[in-house]
Amino acid sequence: MPHCEFLPTNASILNQHLKIHIDSQALTTGRSLAIDSKMAAQAVQVFGKKKNATAVARAVAGKGLIKVNGTPLKLFATEILRAKLYEPILLLGVDKFAEVDIRIKVTGGGHVSRVYAVRQAIAKAIIAYYAKYVDEHSKNLLKSALIQFDRSLLVADPRRCEPKKFGGKGARSRFQKSYR
Repeated sequence: MPHCEFLPTNASILNQHLKIHIDSQALTTGRSLAIDSKMAAQAVQVFGKKKNATAVARAVAGKGLIKVNGTPLKLFATEILRAKLYEPILLLGVDKFAEVDIRIKVTGGGHVSRVYAVRQAIAKAIIAYYAKYVDEHSKNLLKSALIQFDRSLLVADPRRCEPKKFGGKGARSRFQKSYR
């Protein structure tokens, strides 16, 4: 029987030790381990497509960070294509993106189609975030500004590569015909 009496005290000592360990970990990292349910819940996930490139964007409440495949937006593409990436940000204003972190993963396609997929994902992410967590009126203002500038920022391009057929080297071209 005396062995059973030690069990609750050992469990309470273990709980105290665990609490002290968690508290000390929170002090060393500088943040609490308790996740704010409101901040964790404020996230939307959208995608942008162009040809074979697909970009999946996740917008979360944050401090204005935009990363593509783990790299900052300013290092993602060549300088000329980077101007296309910044279009939705410059069009809507940097202040709209100040409280939203957007992380994008892009796969498939070439350099140009990846850039177009990413810019569409950024535009759709900010619209979806404003629709869900801010208000409908500001979402409509942002959406109308984007569509007025370039419809492909919100609507995917349906064109796809036509498959090759027999009797030629491509989709439409045929091999030469000889009569003799």
